Amino acid sequence: MEPNLPDVVLWSIPAFVLLTVVEMVSARIHPDEDAAGYETKDAVTSVTMGLGSLVFDLLWKVPIVAIYTAVYELTPLRVPVLWWTILLMLLAQDFFYYWSHRGHHVIRILWACHVVHHSSRKFNLTTALRQPWTSLTVWPFYVPLIACGVHPAALAFCSSANLVYQFWVHTERIDKLPRPFEYVLNTPSHHRVHHASQGGYLDRNFGGILILWDRLFGSFAAETERPVYGLTKNIATYNPLRVATHEYAAIARDVRAAESWGERAGRIFRGPGWQPASTAASATASTTASTTVPVPESTG
Repeated sequence: MEPNLPDVVLWSIPAFVLLTVVEMVSARIHPDEDAAGYETKDAVTSVTMGLGSLVFDLLWKVPIVAIYTAVYELTPLRVPVLWWTILLMLLAQDFFYYWSHRGHHVIRILWACHVVHHSSRKFNLTTALRQPWTSLTVWPFYVPLIACGVHPAALAFCSSANLVYQFWVHTERIDKLPRPFEYVLNTPSHHRVHHASQGGYLDRNFGGILILWDRLFGSFAAETERPVYGLTKNIATYNPLRVATHEYAAIARDVRAAESWGERAGRIFRGPGWQPASTAASATASTTASTTVPVPESTG
């Protein structure tokens, strides 16, 4: 029997709206000149991306539910939906979310989906709504939970709870929390690091609810300097369609220009900044040549 669990995201929408308005008013009344703040076009794009993701998620839901249901029917295991098992499922879902999130940063074809969420140079509660339209890449990471007997509806509830939790960490209006919270939970301070484009902050703090996974698996970085938000190569567009697809287009261009099948595979499955050895060597040689000071010939 399918568990009867509430739609966490739907129930949270009034809180999302209220908190966003409060943040906007707060930023207007008590502005922080160093903060990224709000920009109308950027905020509208983020909200549009969020609304679009709801539509596209309904489309992707059909094949994903079919796969999860098939796996659930095949496994002999069953996890009952009780208050204490829900807590365990939330913990397990957060663990697999960490690896899904990390994977979407280090594998380029997955990054093409997730890059949408990082494409804003602002950091506020509307940034939390800037969601991808191609989230079909997420489902494989949670198959182990279904295989262990977690009902697909229970997984959907846990995923929604994780998503709702992460809304409030997209803000500059909250400084660091007391140390016990900062040590255990994903907080605005930790998530500001995650959205930063500085070298020391890149690919850090992947946790959803708990930051403990990052501490355990070596991907944690504390906030020590003010983050610079956005991508290492920012996109100059507010067009939602281009925001949703720009990295896929970049991958297609790189694959067409690739000189071997190995390079084509690397452009798709290696990291977002990966370059083939020949290209990297050429770039290094070019940089060295351009920075070398010419030595005058001897006249003796």
